[in-house]
Amino acid sequence: MTVLLYEEFGTGRHRESSLIRHALGNSHDEALVAGLAGGIGFMYFVFEYPQRPPVATIVAQAHPEPWVQVALGRLHVPYDATRSTKPRWGRVRAALDEGQPVFCVVDRASLPWHEAVAPMPGADAYTVVIAGYEGDDLFVEDGAAAPYRIDREEFGAAWSAHPTARHQLVVPTGPAEAEPDVDGAVAATVTRLTGPVLGNEFDVNFGFSGMDRLAADLRDAETAAGWEQRFGASPAAFRTATRRLCASLEEEWTAPGATRPLYADFLDLAGRPEAAGLFRESGRYWSELAALTRSAAPEAGAAERRTLFDACAELVDRCAALERDAVEVLAKQTTAP
Repeated sequence: MTVLLYEEFGTGRHRESSLIRHALGNSHDEALVAGLAGGIGFMYFVFEYPQRPPVATIVAQAHPEPWVQVALGRLHVPYDATRSTKPRWGRVRAALDEGQPVFCVVDRASLPWHEAVAPMPGADAYTVVIAGYEGDDLFVEDGAAAPYRIDREEFGAAWSAHPTARHQLVVPTGPAEAEPDVDGAVAATVTRLTGPVLGNEFDVNFGFSGMDRLAADLRDAETAAGWEQRFGASPAAFRTATRRLCASLEEEWTAPGATRPLYADFLDLAGRPEAAGLFRESGRYWSELAALTRSAAPEAGAAERRTLFDACAELVDRCAALERDAVEVLAKQTTAP
């Protein structure tokens, strides 16, 4: 017997929002789902490991709250969230038989269609949806135009491999019970950008503080924390840095334009056009920054690297200024939850 809960697959502008939208029967606009999940944020870290170039990581979407649970909560869609010591295949099949898709957190690199992707240090949990089954095979939605078919045991290995969300299940159990919490979502975005986010010493890497730190590191040509010394030592290090910066703003853990254009669409839906315009303009600058890094030659000399880093820092400053103005507007319009 084949059980497949829905037929529309693929990613719109944002992978996780598309997963949620399809799982709920396409009853909500993608921008609404993205905004309710938190929409935008900013996290900037540089991870350093022996025998490999440093890895610059930006997470431009809402972070670190779990995207699916926050979105379902603000949509007022009831859900069952559980963790276990081993895969609960009986619970998975029971949910699917009842027409309920199953959100799971996995190790991305352990999925066969991602086997060429190296794990990203410091990355968030990677969410996929089990949308059906046939015998011991599962049909998994992960952004492609059709579900991936995978043996249950092979999927179980990926499901068991994530260190902090092993065997997590999130199952929507019914229709929305109230209107979406738009004001709560907007207020959370204001807090996320202005901080604190974690309540510890790493908060300097989040929100506007993280943007300021990125701009300072890009301009820093003297210390070990600066991009000149961290990423200018070899073509490999420079190539890794520029590719990661581009991907972080356009492709991975984000929607294009650092998720700002998608969030602007949410704000238009929420009746906040002034802030929407500011975030939309900021998104254009984030995309301009990504384009600069995408076109950077790996063998660029010191003068070319310096010009690139300075230009990137200027764009980060422009984005931060626009977003500070937008947050000020939102803070005046929104009552904190």
